[in-house]
Amino acid sequence: MRADADFEHAYAVILAGGSGTRFWPLSRRRHPKQLLDLLGGGTLLEQTASRIRSVIPAERTYVFTNELLRGEISRCLPGIPKDQIVAEPAARNTAPSIGLAAHEILRRDPDALMGVLPSDHIIRKPAKFRQVLRAACRWAATEGRSVTIGLKPTRPDTGYGYIRKGPPVGHAAGQEIYRAEKFTEKPPAATARRYLASRRYLWNGGMFIWRASTLLDNLARRQPVMARSLAQIARGGGVRARATLRRVFPRLEKISIDYALMEKISNVFVVAADIGWSDVGSWAVVYELQRKDGESNVRPRRSLCLDSQGNMVVSPRKFVVTVGVRDLVIVETDDALLVAARDRSQDVGKAVQELERQGIVHLL
Repeated sequence: MRADADFEHAYAVILAGGSGTRFWPLSRRRHPKQLLDLLGGGTLLEQTASRIRSVIPAERTYVFTNELLRGEISRCLPGIPKDQIVAEPAARNTAPSIGLAAHEILRRDPDALMGVLPSDHIIRKPAKFRQVLRAACRWAATEGRSVTIGLKPTRPDTGYGYIRKGPPVGHAAGQEIYRAEKFTEKPPAATARRYLASRRYLWNGGMFIWRASTLLDNLARRQPVMARSLAQIARGGGVRARATLRRVFPRLEKISIDYALMEKISNVFVVAADIGWSDVGSWAVVYELQRKDGESNVRPRRSLCLDSQGNMVVSPRKFVVTVGVRDLVIVETDDALLVAARDRSQDVGKAVQELERQGIVHLL
């Protein structure tokens, strides 16, 4: 698939270092959420790389992950050059990762524009997403502008950050561009309901677009200690100079790009997007996105749900029979079995923390 020639200076940075503990026991440290095929059509990471390819090709795509996952990701994405799959020596959240990426890309192309994308989200309207991405890239091509893609909310969700959009300021690639007035982290339920009713707020899906030089200038002004350390890594040879990277990168503050920059800087814009987005944050979300049988169960063909409704069964090997149960998540692997109330599936991560506390690390 040929990339769009209008975006020859556009680069993608896919963040793929998360652990996805809420999908245990299917997800593990060496095989986390982004490497799962939860809905068919390939792993979440493969889908992320595939849907941007007509705008930003593989040769201008970077993946930032950790040392445990680098080899598996290289096998998962054979079209991306191996030296563009970067293993960070420590988990420091998104701001250090994005800053490190900006230095790498700017070294290669002084006119570079970079789009930052999570690796583990579902987008069910990929053509619409590409249109929005093109608009964001065109608007962000002007030095000093920062752009985020805001998702139109469908419910008053307390698990997402919100962006308050201001008045429209222009158009790009057929999309209206708004000024981003405020970023708010995970509000309480009453506030989320008010946000939804106002129609002025969008979900923050963690997708950002800037010129690489704009991002580094903002870091220098707002996070000078981090900026100096990242510059030290760049002067020492960047991500290929592993000794410098291993010495300096773990000392960086562990902070998200939202807290480090987006809530502090001016000249931020947002494109409102209706792209069929989901962060696929729990087994309950996967249940909602899947096709169900006549009793509202999501289950493999090799199973039997007798007088059972609203369950999700994941069992690639064993034949599972349920009798008289409702609204459960049942996930089986070779060495573990999860049984959880569907409306508590977001708490699976707490069970993983307890396994770690008890030293049952062979299941992590």
